[in-house]
Amino acid sequence: MIRATVQRGAPFVLLWLFVGNSVFAWLGNDNVKSKKQKNGQSDYEATGSQDQNCFCHLTGILDDCFCDVESIDIFNNFKIYPSIRKLTERDYFRYYKVNLKRPCPFWPDDSQCSIKDCQVEPCPESKVPVGIKAGNYNKYSQASNTRSDVEECEHAHELGAINSTLSNQSREAFEDWARHDDAQDHFCELDDETSPDAQYVDLLLNPERYTGYKGPSAWRVWNSIYEENCFKPRSVYRPLNPLVPSRGDDDGEGFYNWLEGLCLEKRVFYRLISGLHSSINIHLCAEYLLEEPWSKAHWGANVREFRRRFDPAETKGEGTRRLKNLYFLYLIELRALSKVAPYFERSIINLYTGNVQEDGQTKELLLQIFNEIRAFPMHFDEKSMFAGHKLEAKTLKEEFRLHFKNISRIMDCVGCNKCRVWGKLQTQGLGTALKILFSEKEIQNLQENSPSKGFQLTRQEIVALLNAFGRLSTSIKELHNFRTLLKDQR
Repeated sequence: MIRATVQRGAPFVLLWLFVGNSVFAWLGNDNVKSKKQKNGQSDYEATGSQDQNCFCHLTGILDDCFCDVESIDIFNNFKIYPSIRKLTERDYFRYYKVNLKRPCPFWPDDSQCSIKDCQVEPCPESKVPVGIKAGNYNKYSQASNTRSDVEECEHAHELGAINSTLSNQSREAFEDWARHDDAQDHFCELDDETSPDAQYVDLLLNPERYTGYKGPSAWRVWNSIYEENCFKPRSVYRPLNPLVPSRGDDDGEGFYNWLEGLCLEKRVFYRLISGLHSSINIHLCAEYLLEEPWSKAHWGANVREFRRRFDPAETKGEGTRRLKNLYFLYLIELRALSKVAPYFERSIINLYTGNVQEDGQTKELLLQIFNEIRAFPMHFDEKSMFAGHKLEAKTLKEEFRLHFKNISRIMDCVGCNKCRVWGKLQTQGLGTALKILFSEKEIQNLQENSPSKGFQLTRQEIVALLNAFGRLSTSIKELHNFRTLLKDQR
């Protein structure tokens, strides 16, 4: 069994709250209008045809919240996507350190994918910026170097940085202390960046796209995630195969019907996993290998594959739900970024690569993105979760955390190395977002908008957080492209 060993918490019936009245007051641009008809339907729904089945019901208010799909489309495609794409191309965010040699902890190794497109393009050590190689933590301003050793020790722990002037013994002690202290807040299994097997991967040289990795190995990964780690009512069991168009349920609703018997937190957990799965599938459909292996490789949009995974007619109605779960996940990570913004706005937090001009431009772009994000009026209210009886809420949150941490460990079972890189990165990004939203230190410090003495993010967490959100932003942008392609085929 791969199920995390946790104790079940009592279900809660909670409300999902959002703040703000209208996204259009925030937009402040009369030229950008919601796709609404006078009858209350979106024009996507009103003009839906058999060729547009993937989108004719992707409209209106999302389940479990009061934010609508159209508002997110406008916000993402016009405000966020252009900037987040530029940010993830900058040096600080393009290099991700990962251990691809960690063994699968749950079943015997079924060998790595032998397809050439599964392999990771190596990143020469000489290409990695010197500031990134020098340490995996945020660097602080030179002004702080005038402090005494004691002050430096305390300040280093506060920022998650270890001053190079400290002795090796002291530095190791602080690192051990920080790792032990943070372990209770981590929602995912982190690679040991000091391991000789850990390597830097240039994400721009290894884009996420379809590699040909499929079959029993890929199916077992997703099946283990859904079957062994997603919450289910105790009295219900239905077979699940998430990689086929229909999951074999006669009513066409499949696993989603189970959610009606779950409390909010457990519904949210499933929707986060489903949203992540949908986002990854959109990336594969948008960057699909269109040429045979013996000819020149060419990647592009595969409309037929997109229909297979998301058309309600081919998924017994589940395709639209899968896409809505993507939007739901987008809101969760969006709120995490909004909440953590004060951490990065402190002048002492620098995105350090060793290139002063590059670093300044990167942080300026990041702060511009945070300003746009915080202006969004329909943010998810994380206080609506784990808000019942304190002991029961604590038990449920720990169960939630361990289930997700278990899923992060399953990423080491992915046989395709390139798929493993992106799976680990996006899982760690979501885990970091959950840490920001639900860790005790976050609740205590960031909600008060005060300097977070106990809270810290490593460089790897920052890189994963922003790249993972960038992947979600790209997915929503790609939905617009697929909508256009389907319309053109009519």
